[in-house]
Amino acid sequence: VIGVMALFTRFARRGRALLTIGVGLYVLCGFGPAGAILVRPLEDRFPPPKDNLAPPAGIIVLGGAVRAEMTFMRGPVSLAESGGRLTEAALLARRYPSARIVYSGGPADGGGKERDEAHAAARFLTGLGTAGDRIALETESLNTDQNANFTRALVQPKPGQKWLLVTSAEHMPRGVGAFRQAGFDVVAYPTDYLTLGVRGDYWRFRTDPVEGLEILNTAVHEWVGLAAYRLTGRAPEFLPEP
Repeated sequence: VIGVMALFTRFARRGRALLTIGVGLYVLCGFGPAGAILVRPLEDRFPPPKDNLAPPAGIIVLGGAVRAEMTFMRGPVSLAESGGRLTEAALLARRYPSARIVYSGGPADGGGKERDEAHAAARFLTGLGTAGDRIALETESLNTDQNANFTRALVQPKPGQKWLLVTSAEHMPRGVGAFRQAGFDVVAYPTDYLTLGVRGDYWRFRTDPVEGLEILNTAVHEWVGLAAYRLTGRAPEFLPEP
């Protein structure tokens, strides 16, 4: 916008330079692989567990998978962009019928008591056959650090128990770091991948620039979050590893 405005002033040359830079960055970040280059190291950090994984004591699902307000205003459960966290949790609940299911997700935003994201998620899970007495809801957390600490206080894991942590693949390093800092060792179960995991991710151009910009935004958010968590003592290391 500044570049366009400058075209009609004595700074027209600088305006053209700004426009050139702006268009170039838009092409690189929107159509190009900039977002994928930044997000791939995060998504590849924690590979999915093997299929022969021993039955866990519980499955923790981090919030962000459900639009609570939309769900309670419209009726049907409305999944968010990270809805794969919840659908994968439903599959895991069927695979491990003795495991507890814990949904950790934010304050009420659906218009009143028990109209929050966690209760919307519970409705989704019970609708797919998960028994309600298997589901525990943590409804106070506002961020990943609180997810970890409040969930640990809620479930009080016993030594030697195995708990799966289900969250988006790019968010997994920060999630694992926060849980380790809270003294709750978890097994990463990533979902909601944004890249294919092939070499082509690093040079593939997209036809939808909005998708490319969203991936870049997510990647930058996570890298900044990792740095912030390390600097503020909410994670034991900058980039946690398996």
